[in-house]
Amino acid sequence: MAHAAAPDTLSRPSVDAEEVEKFSKMAAEWWDPESKFKPLHKFNPARLSWLRSTLTAHFRLDAASAEPFKGLRVLDIGCGGGLISEPIARLGATVTAVDAAEPNIKTAMVHAEEMGLSIDYRHGTAEQLIESGEALFDVVLNLEVVEHVADPEAFLKDCASLVKPGGMMVVGTINRTPRAFATAIFGAEWVMGWLPRGTHRFRKLVKPDEIRAALNGTGMVPAEPVGVSYNPLNDQFSITGDTGVNYMMAAKRAG
Repeated sequence: MAHAAAPDTLSRPSVDAEEVEKFSKMAAEWWDPESKFKPLHKFNPARLSWLRSTLTAHFRLDAASAEPFKGLRVLDIGCGGGLISEPIARLGATVTAVDAAEPNIKTAMVHAEEMGLSIDYRHGTAEQLIESGEALFDVVLNLEVVEHVADPEAFLKDCASLVKPGGMMVVGTINRTPRAFATAIFGAEWVMGWLPRGTHRFRKLVKPDEIRAALNGTGMVPAEPVGVSYNPLNDQFSITGDTGVNYMMAAKRAG
C-alpha cells in the first residue's frame, strides 16, 4: 500500500498540534468497538447508509450492486483509523485516505492489510495533496474532522479544491448549539464516558451556515444538512431532520 512520508510540518491550517497528539495516543484503540471510539462504531451504520444512498443518487449508480461505488475515486480526509475508508473501499471505490497523525495511518494500514483491502493511506494534510498536484477526486469525505482543525474555513476551501467537476464533498460534524454542548460534550464525555474529556471543545464546533460561508466562491453548492440523532431506547443513531447536534451536509460541484 502506498503512503507518503511524514509531513514537513504540522502547523498548516488543517492541523491542530494538540488534536494530533491526542488522537495519536488513542490510535491503537480505533478498531475496538468498546474503546474510546465506541460512538463512531455506533455512528457508522447510519452515516454509511446515508452516504451510500446519497452518492449512488448523485452519480446515478446501481444502488443494488454489491460494489455500487466502483469507478469512483474517493478521498477520506482526516481518516483516523479507517472506520469509513474500509467500508467505502468494500463498496468498490478507489480510496485515498489521509491523516495528519502518523500512528492513525499506521493503525489503518495494518488493519486494512489484515482485511485484504487495498487503500492508499498517507500521512499528511489536504494542503500537501494540493501542493503535490494530486489528481482531483469524485468524492471528498470530510467526516468528524473539521471541528478538530486549526482553521476550519481554510481547511474547507482546500478540501473543496480537491473535488473534480461533477463531484461531491460531504462534511459531517457537530453543530455549535447549547444542545450539542449538553449531549455531545457534557453527556458523551463527562456523563457517559464515551469519549475522553476534552475530545471536543465547544468553541471549535462548526455551524452549517459557517460551512456554507466557507464554501462560498469555491464552486461548491451545499445542500440542506441532515441530522444524525441518537435514540437511547434502542441505542442507535439514525438519519433525521434534526441538525441540532450531529449533522452531515453534501456539497456538489457543477459538471
